[in-house]
Amino acid sequence: MIKSSAKGGKRPRDTTPARALLAWYDANRRELPWRAPPGRRADPYAVWLSEIMLQQTTVATVKGYFETFLARWPTVEALAEAPLDDVLAAWAGLGYYARARNLHSCAGKVAGEHGGRFPASETELLALPGVGPYTAAAIAAIAFDAPCAAVDGNVERVMTRLYAIETPPRRTKALIRESAEALVPGARAGDFAQALMDLGATVCTPRRPLCAFCPWAGHCAAFRAGAPQAYPVKEKKLEKPRRRGAIFILTRGEEILITRRPQKGLFGGMNVFPSTPFTRDVPSEECLDFAPCPAEWRALAEPVSHVFTHFALQATIFMARPKGAPALGSDCRWAARRNLGKEGLPTLMRKAAAAAGLLEDQQGRDAWRGRRSRSR
Repeated sequence: MIKSSAKGGKRPRDTTPARALLAWYDANRRELPWRAPPGRRADPYAVWLSEIMLQQTTVATVKGYFETFLARWPTVEALAEAPLDDVLAAWAGLGYYARARNLHSCAGKVAGEHGGRFPASETELLALPGVGPYTAAAIAAIAFDAPCAAVDGNVERVMTRLYAIETPPRRTKALIRESAEALVPGARAGDFAQALMDLGATVCTPRRPLCAFCPWAGHCAAFRAGAPQAYPVKEKKLEKPRRRGAIFILTRGEEILITRRPQKGLFGGMNVFPSTPFTRDVPSEECLDFAPCPAEWRALAEPVSHVFTHFALQATIFMARPKGAPALGSDCRWAARRNLGKEGLPTLMRKAAAAAGLLEDQQGRDAWRGRRSRSR
């Protein structure tokens, strides 16, 4: 239940949007593990770490990962000194693995070139690996109270409703950013940025906005028109391309063959099972051409499905035992089955391992349960 900032659901008495929003935020702010207590400046390291993790990922998912990372690497210097393999393994399940590589690279740059201190300006922050316009603005505002507008998807939705912007956000990003910047107050810019995020996440939601509890209802053009759900104006979504492929699970006693992906590209630098290339569709009759070695490959009855940013994949799982000592690629190695859950496998590979009965821990059950629930 969202608390009203005035009795009977009336709007706050503040005469400006910034004052109204900050009053609402003081009463309704979310408690998040990376958020500083009221009146205290946030730790730039915690802000940066959380913002990188939150890119295209939900708050509920990120909380556990954030706490694990912070406990293991409490400072940017500690993260910079960590082996990349350890960071990738800890990141497994968050997806978009280029973020993890950029995270490690950025930590190294901050530790090595900035003395372990994050720069305070948007311009300097934008020069760091993996830091884009939104992330730079969020760090500058939240960690350093700079008057910056951090515009993510939630904020875009709030602004398009506030001003009833008739064009889809993708085509009006500059206008939305300028509109948000015009509202940033001279003081408490960091609280204002977080208040906007909370407003979009808890009140100005995509499908059922809680306009009766919104501190900006009196300023909102979409609310006055009685059509908040008509915004943001949607563009027709293109269906994601569908691709087929295969994942090869080769077992030798209690060992399983894994390989290391190249640093660039899908699953860059991560441990995976051998597979067909996922950059194109591979028909079932061609899949065995990509097997890591000749063997009596047996296909499981059910493929695994996974949705990436730009395509949807259906992968057949092939299993086999090697005959003799097969010639394998230099990036291949045998991993103990009991340690498979610690190899930092990406979600698709965990789904494959669980479907093959190779992951018997909670991680494996969760991966398989998630696959089955999405397939219904």
